[in-house]
Amino acid sequence: MQLLTHLPGSTPLVLDSPHSGTAYPENFRHACELAVLRSAEDTHVEKLYDFAPAMGVHWIEAHFPRSYLDANRNTTEMDVSMLDAPWPEPVETDPKIMSKVRLGKGLIWRTTDEGVPLYDRKLQVAEVQMRIARCWTPYHAAVAEAIDAAFRQHGYSIHINCHSMPAVASASATDFPGEEHADFVVGDRDGTTAAKPLSELVCSHLRERGYSVAYNHPYKGVELVRRHSSPDEHRHSIQLEINRKLYMDEATLEMTPGSEVLKATLRSLVEVLLKTDPRTL
Repeated sequence: MQLLTHLPGSTPLVLDSPHSGTAYPENFRHACELAVLRSAEDTHVEKLYDFAPAMGVHWIEAHFPRSYLDANRNTTEMDVSMLDAPWPEPVETDPKIMSKVRLGKGLIWRTTDEGVPLYDRKLQVAEVQMRIARCWTPYHAAVAEAIDAAFRQHGYSIHINCHSMPAVASASATDFPGEEHADFVVGDRDGTTAAKPLSELVCSHLRERGYSVAYNHPYKGVELVRRHSSPDEHRHSIQLEINRKLYMDEATLEMTPGSEVLKATLRSLVEVLLKTDPRTL
């Protein structure tokens, strides 16, 4: 089973989609129904950006599902209560970082966004280590390789971490259950993963296209933008969340005609970013 796609590009722009995977491994052995589990996916996000590689944009896409292993979490964000034996690796202790783990959304998910348990068993330490080795490690290596290549060629890089979000926050998804989401959420971990003028440019462009845009709420960006950014060194990472109501039916997972309008907007954003040198902002 192919677990990720990495298409090298020639521009300073890197896009990655860590949560749109739909290839469910046989060794997952989840207890809940697949239809319930699929609500965890950023379904179709890879289709929304399918124009990007032809524009010279670096593209990385996970095929493994987010609920099997969440590549946007650090390997230390482990819920050790899920395991059949002591975890031999470091475990995060910062309460803020571990808030998602408490919600059941660590590196290995315990529950769905609605609180449905994924497993009726304890996970073996060895199988979690295998997931990290086969999924997390190569995915982060591919993102790092793409950003390094963009930086070497252009002297700077712009990394957009591509996600989608439900129209309304689920009960166990965030610290703000029931919140109605904006059309887009732009996150840079409070200005620590990208230069603020670059983030403001993204926000302004989307607002000019008629969309509602929130900045760093309720999603600030997590491990992929944290790990692979260094704005002072001209390596910028932004997490971009898209409201699913703009492009799909959340009940059936079918794409809607709105997806084409959205794709045109995303293409226009990519075109703007390809013309932007953050060093001049």
